Formats: sequence, structure tokens, C-alpha cells
Amino acid sequence: MPVSVPLSLLDLSRVNRGESVAEGIARSVRLAQTADGLGYHRLWFAEHHNAPNIASSATALVIGHVAGQTQNLRLGAGGIMLPNHSPLVIAEQFGTLETLYPGRIDLGLGRAPGTDGQTMRALRRDGHEAERFPSDVLELHAYLSDQTRVAGVNAYPGAGTHVPLYILGSSLFGAQLAAQFGLPYAFASHFAPAALNEAAQIYRETFDPSGPLAGPAAKPHFIAAANVIAADDAATAHEQRRRAEDGWLDAFLNRGSRRPFSPEDLVAVRQHPQAQQILRMLERTFVGTQAEVTDRLAAFVEEVQADELILVNLAPSEEHQRRTLELLAPHPG
Repeated sequence: MPVSVPLSLLDLSRVNRGESVAEGIARSVRLAQTADGLGYHRLWFAEHHNAPNIASSATALVIGHVAGQTQNLRLGAGGIMLPNHSPLVIAEQFGTLETLYPGRIDLGLGRAPGTDGQTMRALRRDGHEAERFPSDVLELHAYLSDQTRVAGVNAYPGAGTHVPLYILGSSLFGAQLAAQFGLPYAFASHFAPAALNEAAQIYRETFDPSGPLAGPAAKPHFIAAANVIAADDAATAHEQRRRAEDGWLDAFLNRGSRRPFSPEDLVAVRQHPQAQQILRMLERTFVGTQAEVTDRLAAFVEEVQADELILVNLAPSEEHQRRTLELLAPHPG
């Protein structure tokens, strides 16, 4: 069964153990170039801080680097954690990106800090910034449009670029806010699937086409996220999934250790309740052959009435990441 909606990608810009940050970013570029030739719609990078295995903390810089080495993909943030920044600075950054790569830049916005409390304080934030998220979104939108909300202050570059905004979330709050504002909404079901169906329903039922940020003829646009691994045979795909899960357990439960979990460690760790909770985060993961994964993605679209899917390529090796992209490509090369 073919997937009937656009397929996009979220790259977590992983840095593997024993690998330099430069090597991780270079791999992201190579995979972006592969995706660019295969017809994927957009590619987003996420803001994380104090995470040694993720290279996209300076998200706008990574987006610009990849945009300069691709041709057709829309590039953007999935997302910028707006409470960590002033709306003016984000408008200037993404206004610059849109000026350099016109018609190719997206700006997804989240209200979580994207890090732990200690790192949040190092970012000079106290945790209350998220309470301003709705007003900050309005201020940011105004900087990127033709009329600022702050008298005498404009974003240069930024003003008049009309970079499209997306609300991101993993709870009902984001669904409600996106619907109220008349904006597209992306749900982080690749790691937080619990509220997916309810959020999708609330977003569609309460969407306001005349909301303050709605464009002409606005209608709901719901993006659901899923993890994928595709291979030429099911056994290879499921072995890649096991390795991906081992990587997650090592990243979450063995952080700070110089020695990765051994195979024996992992057998024991998998029995731990905390490990089981981490693996439940990956509930929306579709693994198998091309036909198997495509059928499951099509069923996923029907289940949540998604207008677009954003895929997280969970295969741990670059070879299998590339093969996953090829097998699931909208326009195979």
C-alpha cells in the first residue's frame, strides 16, 4: 500500500561513540544529499543541549550548512526550543537562512528547554520562560512578517521573509495552541507516543482557520513522527532495530561512561523497568522490508489522519540508514 502523504525526515544528528562531532555532521550532510535526490519533502534538525551524542545544538548553523550542500529539500528546525531564546534573535537567524535559501526554510517551535535543569540554568533560563511561549510565538511571527509587535524594533534580516511556522509538541497543549493560532502542528510520536491520537483529534476538531497566524485558506496540517528501519530482508531490519535499541539504552542509562554497555550488560539492562520505559518511547517504530514498512506507514496515516509523516531513520549504521532512505523514497532514484 503506497503512502499517500508527503514524507519528510528528522535528523537527530547523532555522534556515535568513538566518533568526532565533525564526522557526525558530515554523515548528516551525506544522508541529506541522498534524501535530496530521492524526493523527500523536508528535513528538520532538533535543538538539544549538553548531549554529547547529538551535534545539532547550534541548530540554525547546521541547517545552513546542510542547505548549502543540497538543492531541493526544505530545511528547518524540528524544533527550536523558543523558551531558550529571544524571538528577535530567532527571527534574525531564520530570516538570514530564508534570505540565503529562499523558499526552502521552515521554523518548527517547541516550548520545552530541550535539556536538563542544570543546563537550562547555564542557558540563563529559570524555567518560567515556557509560560510566555504563546506570546513569544506571536512576537516571532510578527518579526518575520511585515509588522512588528514591538514598536521601533525589527528583525534585519527577517522582516518580510514570512518563514512558515510550525508548532511542535508531545502533549495536548501544543495541539490546542496550534489549532487556536491556525498553524500546522507536528507531534513528536517518535519518542512520546502516548497522547498522539488524542492530540490529533483535538487539533483537527478545534482548528481555527481565522486564527491570528492563519494564512489565506488555512486548514489543518497535522504531521506525525515515526521511527523507521527498512532493509532488503526482515532479519536484517530487526537486527538493526535491536542495535538501535541498544544504542538508546546506552545513551540514556550509561551516559557519562567511557565504556559502552557490553552485550552481557545489555541483556541484563533490558530486564530493568527503566529500560522497559525507555523502549516504550519507541512504540511508533516501523521495521521490516520495503513492503512491510510502507504498509505500516500507510496504516499509520489512516489511523491519525496525518497530512504528512516525518520519519526518524533509526538504523544505527550509515549503510543501513542510506538503504532505509532508498527503500522508502517517494521518488526512488
